[in-house]
Amino acid sequence: MPAEKTFTRITDHYRRQILTGALPAGAKLPSNKELAAKWGVAVETVRRALSQLQVEKLIRTSPRGTFVADETPATASPADRLLAVQGTMRTFMEGETSVVTAAQLVVPPVYVADLFDLDHGDQVVRREYVAGRSSVRTLFAVDWFPAQFAVLVPDLLSTAASKNDGLTARVLEATERRITEARDDMHGRAADAREASALGLTVGAPILAGATRWGDDSGVIQYTEWCLPTRLTIGYEYGA
Repeated sequence: MPAEKTFTRITDHYRRQILTGALPAGAKLPSNKELAAKWGVAVETVRRALSQLQVEKLIRTSPRGTFVADETPATASPADRLLAVQGTMRTFMEGETSVVTAAQLVVPPVYVADLFDLDHGDQVVRREYVAGRSSVRTLFAVDWFPAQFAVLVPDLLSTAASKNDGLTARVLEATERRITEARDDMHGRAADAREASALGLTVGAPILAGATRWGDDSGVIQYTEWCLPTRLTIGYEYGA
């Protein structure tokens, strides 16, 4: 395999290990020579991979070795969260917590109604929450679900933080549906007053805003609008 692709694979592997908590803060990584033997590459390729993680502030180096940073300025991507839903039935990564600020049935904006193919006046479930790791707020999000899902999964209308993690997996189980289609759209812009308040920023601070659609042949199962504070990194791998 070309060194460039191996370098990317190593970076993506350890980035995901750190973000999911499989490698907790302070964990020591094997030496460059040990990693080179494990991956079957030159030591220089390992150095390049770790340098990228250091740029992202996911790891720190010292004379004693390479360690996972105590507080990483990164969060999981929608792709990471979908893998978690499918693999562990969870929505959040190890060490992440959330506070649900709203959970109710509402008549949605026209663009949301169009996504779910609703008639005028039909309702959807709207859930709003802030997620974080330690003292860092890492995500402000609004989830939208079809209203009928609330009959099958009453927790959709609960603001209890303990019921927020794994909610998507419970929806899939109750509806007997499976996410087979996923799309993310992202753009950088200034935070509005609601977003700034949720993330502890000043109004107008730069954020990365995104919208994620998860669905199947029958339509959209979950639509999420989210934003990240400035200097927070997300990353994910994809086929080429």
